[in-house]
Amino acid sequence: MPEMMRLGIIGFPQSGKTTLFNALTGENRPVHLGGGRLETQLAVVNVPDDRLDRLAALFRPQKVTPAKVAFTDIGGLESGAAQKGLPGALLNQLSSMDGFVHVLRCFEEARVPHSLGSVDARRDWKQMEAEFMLYDLLIIERRLERLNEELRKGGGRPRSEIEREQGLLERLRQSLEAEQPLRRLNLDDEQHRLISSFAFLSLKPTLLVLNLGEGQPPPPWQAEHPAEAVIALQGKLEMELAQMPPDEAQVFQEMYGIQELSLPRLIRQAYALLGLQTFFTVGEDEVRAWQVRRGATAQEAAGVIHTDLMRGFIRAEVIGYKELLEAGGWNEARAKGWIRLEGKDYRLQEGEIMHVRAAA
Repeated sequence: MPEMMRLGIIGFPQSGKTTLFNALTGENRPVHLGGGRLETQLAVVNVPDDRLDRLAALFRPQKVTPAKVAFTDIGGLESGAAQKGLPGALLNQLSSMDGFVHVLRCFEEARVPHSLGSVDARRDWKQMEAEFMLYDLLIIERRLERLNEELRKGGGRPRSEIEREQGLLERLRQSLEAEQPLRRLNLDDEQHRLISSFAFLSLKPTLLVLNLGEGQPPPPWQAEHPAEAVIALQGKLEMELAQMPPDEAQVFQEMYGIQELSLPRLIRQAYALLGLQTFFTVGEDEVRAWQVRRGATAQEAAGVIHTDLMRGFIRAEVIGYKELLEAGGWNEARAKGWIRLEGKDYRLQEGEIMHVRAAA
């Protein structure tokens, strides 16, 4: 499990990718990066979480560490890029992401013409999907050719192992030929493991961001699959708000009827798409939020903290966030008998606080 979630902000030129990047990170990077060449900008942001603030107020630790998300603004994607062949540096950036934030331009702006000649968010989405699916299809076809050759030559891996991989890749190919991205297939953990090294682009969970003009109503748009989500926002306005002092930004938020800025909304959607949840560790030294996959065991969560804790795992002391606050502290919760001892196979729940007992 990576230390933090990595999200790639993608989209065609002039869609507002860098504007969204600035809105999410509070940066003031220049917008309107040139299309057609690889340009990346990286920023790591703290995950907003009121629960962490409350735990910090309770324990008064020397250090408070929120969970983090890395946003990368990835330039260089154009219509027809996959047919020309994605440059290696661009492909490395795309492949290393846990998921994509796909910015779709919905606003009209005469001074900034759309790279495809007109504003059509649904067309842009389908076209980018087609680019990624074509890339994935080419990878699968090349791999199937090598597997056929491996079967003919023999003497290597067991035939059953090769045929199992062939069967899975054929299923993936059929999905792509039916114009369905790979993320829409119901693959089990073992199948995901078998294809993890390919870093298929259309397999990555995707959040569609409808980038609206000021006062523009969002178009009717619903996600078509659980591995996809849609949110609408006014990117330029949110960028300006993110760069204001908090008190001043609050005034403008109320003026424009923006109840919540894009960062917490987007992170919640991304957590859901990537199947992540939060757990906490607390103490006088540090109160910290951690990311772990939903359904992770206590031992797996211990490994997120440190690999030594996973190897030497004995038991986990666990309590829910609300119960700990109600008790008023760790020792108080222990006195009430509210802290549970759980084994390595216990599946951690959202927002729980965990202390690991491990062998030295």
